[in-house]
Amino acid sequence: MEGLNSQQDRNLLDNGVKNWNPNGTSAKTYFYIAETGEIKIGMRAKLTNATTLKVSFDGKNQSVKLSNTELDLVSIATFNIKRPGYHTLEITGEDNSSQIDISEILVGGAATQGKVYFAKEDFYWGRRGPSVHLTYQVPEAAADVLYFYNEINVPEGEDVLGSYFMANGFAEGYFGIQVNGADERRILFSVWSPFKTDNPKDIPEDQQIKMLKKGDRIYTGEFGNEGSGGQSYRKYMWKTGTSYRFLLKAEPAGNNSTDFTAYFFAPEIDKWELIASFRRPKTDTYLKRPHSFLENFHTETGNQTRKGLYSNQWVYDTKGNWYEMTTAKFTADATARKESRMDYAGGAEGTSFFMQNCGFFSGWTTIDSMIEREPLGIAPNIDFSLLP
Repeated sequence: MEGLNSQQDRNLLDNGVKNWNPNGTSAKTYFYIAETGEIKIGMRAKLTNATTLKVSFDGKNQSVKLSNTELDLVSIATFNIKRPGYHTLEITGEDNSSQIDISEILVGGAATQGKVYFAKEDFYWGRRGPSVHLTYQVPEAAADVLYFYNEINVPEGEDVLGSYFMANGFAEGYFGIQVNGADERRILFSVWSPFKTDNPKDIPEDQQIKMLKKGDRIYTGEFGNEGSGGQSYRKYMWKTGTSYRFLLKAEPAGNNSTDFTAYFFAPEIDKWELIASFRRPKTDTYLKRPHSFLENFHTETGNQTRKGLYSNQWVYDTKGNWYEMTTAKFTADATARKESRMDYAGGAEGTSFFMQNCGFFSGWTTIDSMIEREPLGIAPNIDFSLLP
């Protein structure tokens, strides 16, 4: 459920809502119904004293008076579902004289005889929502990949707080743009250490990521919790409706190490800028597994849809040739694969791929499907000798 204020969020636990004083506020929960017909909604709840609740389902309202002071199963409303898809149940208190515990929301009726998808097993990921990925297929004719080029355009209104539109992912890290706050956005580039840990303090010195150089106004440091390694970012208020360019270089540096360097091009600045260059030890590779992803890292915005357009993917190999990548494999994370959240999609719109997630929209894309966009056919015009 979502919609409670920060004080009440403390009582929003894996096993339900505790000591909720509605006081005119509402709580929402979402689930996907694959059939049409009648749906009966109940809940297992208890109250300190009798109260009236307004129950809204897809905008249709019913009032129900509850009086049970012991935890019990109560029927609260019956509605009719006319279309398969995600549906929203909202419960609003009409007075503030009672505190309520809700341990379960239950659904039944003809519409529930088919598949019902709901957030389950993991409260955090159930609120945060699914992540989606596109893994680009490098043409077989390409030699070792030295550079990976990509572009991202975030449509107006899709720049939801907590979004990470990752452009240039590779086997050892990722590079893209984030929405970190109302007045803060970032260009983020990170490289994982070969030492597996979520605590960067545990990484032995000979397996630490070394920062070789960085651009102006770039923060560099460490990161943890999802593996550990070297991180860099620049605070930059990128705009919706604008295409931003990303260029990543991967090159063996000898002594069983590889250098990864990230460049960013903003049309407002009209030149390539260095983000950072990191050296990864115990690694001898050119660029592997070029990919992009879209994720939400802010649980409170898991009920809002976001979408990014990813276009003009190219690789440049060690023989000096550009190759366009027009085919990608669409995948999603464990939250989607275990059917806790079904609000994810990917596809092609002309010469762009797109990814979309969160917000409880209906109509998901089959995981592990192959997607093909229209080719652009014009390789990037970059003089590598002029890169900072």
